[in-house]
Amino acid sequence: MKAFIFDLDGVLVFTDKYHYEAWKKLADRLGIYFDEKINNRLRGVSRMESLEIILERADRDYTDEEKQAFATEKNETYRNLLSQMTPEDVTADVRETLEELKRRGHKLAIGSSSKNTKYILERVNLIDMFDAISDGTNITRSKPDPEVFLKAAEFIGEEPKNCIVIEDAYSGIDAAKAAGMTAVGIGDASGYEKSDIVISQISDIMKNDVGNH
Repeated sequence: MKAFIFDLDGVLVFTDKYHYEAWKKLADRLGIYFDEKINNRLRGVSRMESLEIILERADRDYTDEEKQAFATEKNETYRNLLSQMTPEDVTADVRETLEELKRRGHKLAIGSSSKNTKYILERVNLIDMFDAISDGTNITRSKPDPEVFLKAAEFIGEEPKNCIVIEDAYSGIDAAKAAGMTAVGIGDASGYEKSDIVISQISDIMKNDVGNH
């Protein structure tokens, strides 16, 4: 049996709007220009790396202490927005596919750079679906580094070659390939030539019989 490792944001749930609102609020307060195009550069990267991208347009340098305070401020805003999430934020397609994969005996894991992964999964009532969670709390390098996926494989006791990663970000596909795993592209990543397999929705995993790939 294959093991499936899912990215979270943009694959199982969609929190991009909350990230954008939280970063936008911080950028506006600092007088730094920020729009959705810049926000797209933040996908799949860590909170501190995201902050550095935003601060590229700042008219002054900030100390490490100030940057930490900014990151904390953004996360507090983000978590307040996440409190609005409910199980209704997970589509039937996603929930039914995860249930079917488990019924077939596949191991399921999360591989996300977000430190809010467990909180989100609890809000949407998905946390019990996964055998392991590898996220921003247990890694030191974010995607495209493969660490988050290698940790997920380690947590579920599987060799990387037996793991299939479902990702929507280019950096996530790069990380999956670097880990020696099969990379399935969905959303933005469905147009990435490095994706081994392309799907338009999660249930296509079944239709394409990815588990036997």
